[in-house]
Parts: sequence; structure tokens; C-alpha cells
Amino acid sequence: MQRTAAVDRSVIAVAVLASFVAFLDGSVVNLALPAISTDLGGGLALQQWVVDGYLLALGALILVAGAISDGYGRLRVLRLGLAVFAVASLLCAVAPTCWILVAARCLQGVGAAFLVPSSLAMINARFSGAAQARAIGTWTAWTGTAFVVGPPLGGLLVDALNWRWVFGINLLPLAITLYLTTRLPAEDAHTGARRGIDVVGAMLAAVGLAATVFALIEWQRLGVGHPAVFSALVAGVACLAAFPWWESRTPDPMMPLGLFTVRNFAVGNLATVFLYAAVSLGTLIVPIFLQEAVGMSASMAGLATLPIPVLSFFLAPRFGALAGRHGPRLYMGVGPLLAAAGFLLMYTASKPFDFWTQMLPGLLVFGVGLSVTVSPLTAAVLAAVEPEQSGIGSAVNNAVSRVAGLIAVAFMGVIVGLGRGESASGAMDFAGFRNAALAVAILFAVAGVVSAVGIRNGIGELRTVTAGATARCHDRATPPPAPTMRGRR
Repeated sequence: MQRTAAVDRSVIAVAVLASFVAFLDGSVVNLALPAISTDLGGGLALQQWVVDGYLLALGALILVAGAISDGYGRLRVLRLGLAVFAVASLLCAVAPTCWILVAARCLQGVGAAFLVPSSLAMINARFSGAAQARAIGTWTAWTGTAFVVGPPLGGLLVDALNWRWVFGINLLPLAITLYLTTRLPAEDAHTGARRGIDVVGAMLAAVGLAATVFALIEWQRLGVGHPAVFSALVAGVACLAAFPWWESRTPDPMMPLGLFTVRNFAVGNLATVFLYAAVSLGTLIVPIFLQEAVGMSASMAGLATLPIPVLSFFLAPRFGALAGRHGPRLYMGVGPLLAAAGFLLMYTASKPFDFWTQMLPGLLVFGVGLSVTVSPLTAAVLAAVEPEQSGIGSAVNNAVSRVAGLIAVAFMGVIVGLGRGESASGAMDFAGFRNAALAVAILFAVAGVVSAVGIRNGIGELRTVTAGATARCHDRATPPPAPTMRGRR
């Protein structure tokens, strides 16, 4: 039993650290964007590409990576992702031009596509019922420390050294995680029969996302009537429309559409679209606004956003446990509405600016709302997936969240431009921030309504009945049998 407990702790530690690397990168990069555009040029468009280059590769490949994770072994795929992420981080740190940096960010997204779903799938396959809810809560809280450490660390690195160090800092946690994977038992590295790789589906997703994002980002600079923008938009939409048609016909789909016949999985992913579009856009505009419009240093902007991850660290595991006992519906409905209220409070930002009255209350309310939502949402989606499909189920939910963020960030220039908030230099001002804050609040509100109407607590509780079986099966290091999903679609 002691050995089983040690393995449980090791699985959680590896899953936390692997995700920590990806989340740390995201939390520090946002703070470095103004310094990157000042050093390399490119203005708002470069800032969007630095964020979306990463999300583009991640969103396009994460589904394929989930299928590979289930078929070839989660631990093996996780190690591959860590290695690729390390190489890409080094290339980002030494990039001499903006487009080399964007290319390296795309490579980082490739690495993240292999490590993110594998890390959470290891928890999903190892634990079940209330134990799974607690483990996901622990995962959420400790990966949230990346957001606690990230803002002040990123700001300090940018101000004291330069922006290149925000990428170089990834190498230390990557090395630690790779070492810890050697302590996991060999049997955890194999998860099931190998499946074919959906090359056509991957190409449709990659081309569709890349072309659409290019059109949305370059829309402001070139105009929608420009041949490159218009043709990219048409091609992107066509590929994305063809993607579900192909997935319904191929024998080894990268996104098994049958998963969406389970109510909580389908509704949870629909809520994820709006929630993570709001999170990605909201957490991007705040540090940019504080630096470019308000005039804060990167360090001060990092400290200003610190309440959000601190609240998540302390509150997320508690709400994850509550959702495990009472069901996720209430938390998934109320949490996004609180987050929306937070951005409506920030919408009041104007000159003369006062951080304590115009920003801090909204950041605190947003942080509470996010803490209420994230763990119950993750648990509800993964509880609807059979253990043998945990890799692809986790990958689908991650892909949905990343693609939602990708599209939201690509729209940022359009949103800011429509509000006449982007200055001639490409910097964000007060009008642009207010316009973006309102868009974020609307997205959060939609996520809350979708969850409140569509989520069913009964489906989220299906695995709770196996909690006793979990303890018995831990001695064999295998997950307990999953309850049937029939009749609960």
C-alpha cells in the first residue's frame, strides 16, 4: 500500500510539473509582449502572433497527440513533449528576428501538444470518483502556482535582464520533470492498442486554423478585401467545415464524434469554448493595458495581476472537492457569471487612472469566478469519458480550450480596432481596453448560461460509485472498471 501511495504521488507530481511548464510559459510571455514588440518591432500584430503561434500548433496537433498518447503510452509521449518544448524554449530565447521567434513559438506549441493531454490523462486513468475530483483539484491548484510565480517572475526578468529570459527559465522545470518520469513504473507507460494516425484530419485542422488565424490577425493591417486575407479566410473556413465531415467517415478519427453524444462532455466542451476564449483574451489584455496605456513596468504589471492565481491556488481544490460531492452544475453556472462581473468592474477604467478602485476589485471578482469554475468544468468533462479514452478525451477538451483562445486572441486587433482604441503606434489605450473588457464579460456570461442550462449532475457523478473499487485496484496499479454510460446520453 505504501508503494501504491508513492506511485500515486509521483503520478500527480509529474502531471503537475508537466502542465506547470506550459502554464508558466503562458503567464510570463504575456508580460513580455510589450518588450518583445519594442525590441523586434511588429506592434500589436507581433504580440498576437507570439501568442497565437503557440496556440495554433497546440490546437492543431493536440488531438493527434491524444490519440498517440492512448496508443503508444502516455509516459513515452509525455517525455517527447518535454524534450521538444525544451528545444523550442531555447530557440525562443536566442531568436534574432520576430518571425524566427514566431516559428520557435510554433515549435513550443508542438511540444505542448504532446505533454498537456498526456499529463492530465495520467491522473484520469489512475484515479476515479471522489479521488479523481480531489486529484484534479490538486492538479489545478499546483499548476496554478505557475500563474502565481509567473507574473512577478516574468516582470522581474523583463525589467532586470530582458524578455529572452522568460523563455530560458523553462529549462529548469523541464529538466526536473524529465527526471521524475524515471520514477514511474514501466506499466504506466503503456495504455492500450495502437491506432492509426488521422493525417487528413490533422491537415484539415492545421490548415483551417492557420489560414483563419492569419486572416483575422492581418485583417486590421491589410483589410478584409485584400486577396491574401480574403483567400485565407475562405480556405480556412472551408477546411474547418470539412473537418467534422471527414472525422465522421474515417476509421481512426483524431476527434471521435461519438464522445459528443454524452451530454456532459458535449455541453462541457461548448462551455469551454466561451470560457477559455474569455480567459485567453482577458488575461492577455490586462497586462498589455497596464503597461502600454497606464505606463506600469513589467514587474508592477505582474504584481498587479497576482491576485488571480493566488485566489485560484487556495480556492480551486476546495471547489473541485465540492463539485465532486454535489455535482458541477452550480459551480459551472455561477463561476463564469462572477468572472463576467469582474470584467464589467474593470470596464470602468478611465483617466485619471486609479488601480485600487478601477482594476483591483474587478481582478479579485474575476479570480474568484475562475476558481469556482475551472476544477468542476475539468472534472465534469473527464468524468464523462471512459478510462481507456482518457487521453483523447483530455486532448479534445484541451484542443477546444486552446482553439477558443486562439480565435479570441486573433480577434483582439479587430475588437480593439472597432473600439477605435488602438493608437497609431499599435499600442493599446483606454478605449480599446474597455471595448475588449466588454467582449470578455459577454463571453464569460454565455459560458455560465450554457453550463447552467445544459450540465447534469448525475453524469458527473457516475464515477463516484467506483470510489471503493479504486482503492482495491490501486494495489495492481490499474484503474477500476468504469460504469456504463448507456441511458445517460
